[in-house]
Amino acid sequence: MAIMALPAFLQGSTELSVTGPKVVTSFRIFGLTINLTETVLLEWIVMAVIIGLSIFLTRGLKVKAVSKRQVIAEMAVEAITNLVSDTMGKRWLAFTPYIATVFCFSIFGSLISLLGFRAVTSDFSVLLTWALMTFILITATKIRFGGVGGYLKGFAEPIPVMLPINILSEIATPTAMALRHFGNIAGGSIIMGLIYFGLTGLSHMLHLQVPVLTIGIPAVLSLYFDLFSDFMQAFIFIMLTMVFISNAGPADDEATSAA
Repeated sequence: MAIMALPAFLQGSTELSVTGPKVVTSFRIFGLTINLTETVLLEWIVMAVIIGLSIFLTRGLKVKAVSKRQVIAEMAVEAITNLVSDTMGKRWLAFTPYIATVFCFSIFGSLISLLGFRAVTSDFSVLLTWALMTFILITATKIRFGGVGGYLKGFAEPIPVMLPINILSEIATPTAMALRHFGNIAGGSIIMGLIYFGLTGLSHMLHLQVPVLTIGIPAVLSLYFDLFSDFMQAFIFIMLTMVFISNAGPADDEATSAA
C-alpha cells in the first residue's frame, strides 16, 4: 500500500542553496535586454504597501475627535521628527521625509521575508543605491555650505599628503554603509537557512517522518534574526545617514552666529 507523501511545508529543508535574486522576466528596449528580478518586483510591492498604509493612516484627518489611526500616524510623525531634531538639529528637519522613507523601506523590505519571500535588503544593489543617495546628499551639503572650491580643498586637509587617504575615505563611506546593512541581513538569512537545514537533517537521523525539530526552535531564533536585527539595521542605517549629512554642514551654533 502506497504511503501518502507529506505536504511540502512538513517535509522541511533537505538542501541548502545560496543564490542571488531570480529573474522573473526579461524584455528588450532599444536592443538592450532588461531583466526584471524578484528584488525589483518585491520593491514595488513594498512601495505599494507603504503608500497604501500612509493613505490609510492619514485619510480623513481631523482636529477634534481624532480616530485611532490618526493617533498612530501622529505618533509616528512625531517620533521620527524628534529623532531627526535630536540627532541632526532643528535646522535639518527638511530631511525628515527622506529619513522616514529609508527607515520604512528598510523595515518592510526586510520583514517581507517572514512571508516566505526573499528580503529586499538581502540584495546588495538595493543597499548600495540607498548609500549612494546618502552620499549624494552629503556631497551636496558640503558644496552648499563650502562651495565647490571648499569641497575640493577639503581633500587636501589638514595637509596635502592626505589627499589619497581622504579620497579613499570618501569612497568608503557609502560602501561601508551598504556592506554593514547587507552583511547583517544576508547573514541572518543564511543562518536561518542553515538552522532549518540542520534541524531537518537531525530529524531524518532520528527517523522522524515529520521534522518536528524545525517546529518552534526556528521561530524563537527568528525573533532576533528577522525582527530585532531588521529593526536595528534600519535604525543604524538612518542614524549613520543623519550623522554624516549633519556633519557635512556647520553646527547649529555656527549657523546661528553666521546669521
